Amino acid sequence: MSPDFSAINNLYLCLDQGGQASRAMVFDQNGQLVARARETLEANRPGADRVEYPAESLLKSIHNCIEKVLTDLGERRHDIAAAGLATQRSNIACWDRQSGEALSPVLSWQDRRAHQWLAQLKPKTGFIHQRTGLFLNSHCGASKLRWCLDHIPQVRQAADEARLAFGPMASFILYRLLDERPLLSDPVNASRTQLLNIRNCDWDPELLELFGLPLPALPEVVPNQHHFGMLTIQDIRVPLTLVNGDQSTAIYAYGQVQPDTAYVNIGTGAFVSRPSGMARLFSPDLLTSLVLEKENRDCEYVLEGTVNGAASALKWLAYEDAIDNIFENLSDWLAQTESPPVFLNGIGGLGSPWWVADFKSRFLTSGSQAERAVAVAESIIFLLTINLEKMHHFASPPEQIQITGGLAQLDGLCQRLANLSGLPVYRPQECEATARGIAYLLAGSPAHWPEPNIGIWFTPQPDPALQQRYAEWKTAMAAETS
Repeated sequence: MSPDFSAINNLYLCLDQGGQASRAMVFDQNGQLVARARETLEANRPGADRVEYPAESLLKSIHNCIEKVLTDLGERRHDIAAAGLATQRSNIACWDRQSGEALSPVLSWQDRRAHQWLAQLKPKTGFIHQRTGLFLNSHCGASKLRWCLDHIPQVRQAADEARLAFGPMASFILYRLLDERPLLSDPVNASRTQLLNIRNCDWDPELLELFGLPLPALPEVVPNQHHFGMLTIQDIRVPLTLVNGDQSTAIYAYGQVQPDTAYVNIGTGAFVSRPSGMARLFSPDLLTSLVLEKENRDCEYVLEGTVNGAASALKWLAYEDAIDNIFENLSDWLAQTESPPVFLNGIGGLGSPWWVADFKSRFLTSGSQAERAVAVAESIIFLLTINLEKMHHFASPPEQIQITGGLAQLDGLCQRLANLSGLPVYRPQECEATARGIAYLLAGSPAHWPEPNIGIWFTPQPDPALQQRYAEWKTAMAAETS
């Protein structure tokens, strides 16, 4: 019997596996947060360009978060009508389809270990872009999966013995989390392997041949809204009916996406999305991203710009300069620093609109620790702004920006984005947008999805010094990438 998703007492269990933590959050039918749990998860960096998570530790962090919110809910846990999962889209895993044992670490989207191998496919960049909406790059999963086949004996042996399952990290989590052990993927996470044809939302035989990857090892692709299986934990059994990517889910946090809004989400990386409805708009510099396939097979798309180094760039600086509590101090530094240097930010590889895997990050001039931290923060805004400018060629400029994510809580960052873009920036009270987006979709995308508390608007202000630093940054970036 299907659950009644309109019941006024319904609760929704929203699982968000992110770059710095796993989260479980429970919302009610009116979008009110009822319970939450968070467990920090640190990536391992065993070598240059390598970023990975121990698979079992990642799974345990999700389980621990679920256990905590169910305990906190008490008897209300029985009101959970459905669960949903959102993950980092380009993370991949390899596992044994018979035992469920992980055969590799979870390779992060930040991992670029195969970027040199990818160079041989450069002549196919245009073909890949037209099939997938993506540009040939090592952040996507295909080259990581190929690396695992070539370099991890257990993965190769499992492939030879027809025991291998591999693909999006989300599929591995589903396989281990749900009673049925389904071998399924949603199309959004599947698309970030760079193996999915975004026109028919299925694996593309020519792309599989290009990367040399076996179709039988990949999960079946089903819509984002689908009965994936049952989650049994403590004394409850809940259907998991939504799987999506973190960035694609975040844009639904406050209801149906609006075509006049640019959506910015800033966490480990930063992403700017401009809805294009059911139209697939192709840009020579930006991603065409599938964000939702509904049960009726209708699909929604965005133009997307990516900034690989956001919180990860600040963490890099904290390590390089031995800065303690960089995130705690950054708010004051943004307010007090008048003339920071300019930073060319390619931490984690330079994303859109240039797509350079091995870009050398550097400061144009020297500065104090505080000034260098502000320079890195401003570089995130510069990268977001140039992506917004690229989007203007394909659609009328947006009327406003909505900003969410951990770094969105910095007033100085939001104000700089407003000043530089010339657009008002709205920051909701609740910046954990991914989980709230899951809840909205689980609740059936209700026409009325109230915002519990009104957020803050940042109105554009004249800032000639910031404009000058942006102009200097653009000139330097043009020289470095030409």
